Amino acid sequence: MGMVVLVATITIIMFLSIFLKVAHDTFSCYWLTPRRIKRIMERQGVHGPKPRPLIGNILDMASLVSQSISKDMDHIHHDIVGRLLPHYVAWSKEYGKRFIYWNGIEPRMCLAETGLIRELLTKYSTKAGKSWLQQLGSKHFIGRGLLMANGDDWYHQRHIVAPAFIGDRLKKNAVHMVECTNQMLQSLQNAVESGESEFDIGEHMTRLTADIISRTEFGTSYEKGKQIFRLLTVLQRRCAQASRHLFFPGSRYFPNKYNREIKSLKMEVERLLLEIIQSRKDCVEIGRSSSYGNDLLGMLLNEMQKKRGNGGFSINLQLIMDECKTFFFTGHETIALLLTWTVMLLASNPSWQDKVRAEVMQVCNGGTPSVDHLSKLSLLNMVINESLRLYPPATLLPRMAFEDIILGDLYIPKGLSIWIPVLAIHHSEELWGKDANEFNPNRFASKSFGHARHFIPFAAGPRNCIGQSFAIMEAKIILAMLISRFSFTISESYRHAPIVVLTIKPKYGVQVCLKPLNL
Repeated sequence: MGMVVLVATITIIMFLSIFLKVAHDTFSCYWLTPRRIKRIMERQGVHGPKPRPLIGNILDMASLVSQSISKDMDHIHHDIVGRLLPHYVAWSKEYGKRFIYWNGIEPRMCLAETGLIRELLTKYSTKAGKSWLQQLGSKHFIGRGLLMANGDDWYHQRHIVAPAFIGDRLKKNAVHMVECTNQMLQSLQNAVESGESEFDIGEHMTRLTADIISRTEFGTSYEKGKQIFRLLTVLQRRCAQASRHLFFPGSRYFPNKYNREIKSLKMEVERLLLEIIQSRKDCVEIGRSSSYGNDLLGMLLNEMQKKRGNGGFSINLQLIMDECKTFFFTGHETIALLLTWTVMLLASNPSWQDKVRAEVMQVCNGGTPSVDHLSKLSLLNMVINESLRLYPPATLLPRMAFEDIILGDLYIPKGLSIWIPVLAIHHSEELWGKDANEFNPNRFASKSFGHARHFIPFAAGPRNCIGQSFAIMEAKIILAMLISRFSFTISESYRHAPIVVLTIKPKYGVQVCLKPLNL
């Protein structure tokens, strides 16, 4: 009997000690640490709007954004910072280029000083990364792939996938890009010949980039890749909606409709990915193939077979699926939007469309653009850069400090999230001049481009976007082929209404009128 009592007592003590530790860690994470960070920053003169208990400034931001996007813009113009980041505009006027606001229980410092931003992204690339709240929000969407990895995991993942975006592998992808674009252009040609003239170019660009990334990532399994694309599109929207409630502790476990649907979509995406992976493994095991392939999936599977790489890092099936989801999202979503906004800008600026078309015809001599042609398309490159400046893939660039760091004159305590307002920096009259909200590709004409330090569509430093060369190559090929086959004008039905759903999107699509060129 005494032994039973002793065991029970020890069990209760162990349970209580575990409970107390969890309670202490939770209290520290959700209350003590954020308040300590707030006091440290206030002592340095960094203030911000007063937060509400638990929800911080989330309702204030939601209210301001809801009001700003409730009406469509009355005409096409690019002064969109007040529409998409109204809270930044309001708070920066009151508190300056550095201020603290609260996303639920997480304090965030908004930083718009480009010198300090460059220092953060270059000097402290290993000491800052994605916050636990960001990782939580993307857990069921892209998981712990390269985009959300930190520290040694990020370093090893980056080195594993880097070869897919350089040299001969990148050139081989150009073949898929040309082939897929030809199919899209022929489809548009057939539609025009059958009497259609107006097209939502965003829909076509979305399908095209999904087709391209399906082929470059999954090879011959690109049809399944397109199924994955459709599911990931829905999953992205659901995760964006659910992330608004992450400020409440334990909200990800609530059995609400978002969480149920998110888990169901995630399981279906991973089921399709596992089918593709298993078919590759089966081909190798029965001797039909000597390798897992030369595409991104094949590279990841080959790496998994090595078991443990440098520093004891190993890649498993879940990480392979997370990397596939990550590159599927970043490799199609951001490029599709870049293409859509660039077509809108060229359609509403016919003089620049004519200039770019003349350059493409001269450089490519009326033929299909090759990889060797792309570096000579300087006007097209200027237009793409201006499109990325006015409509960058992401409005904000977040980093969390994993250690105490000194950033210029600021002491940044461990655990502080720093949010960089990319859109506001790209539209700053102080940095770009009085025409900052106008479409003017000539600002990128100089090779010694003076504004380069303010231009961060793909971030900067060691942790910049690994796929930016892939993205620019794809955008140039598609736009060069489109502009050499069609002239296009903005449709009267187009309503200019940019919104943010993780990325900047046209609320109602981009309708253009296409006219085949009889050359």
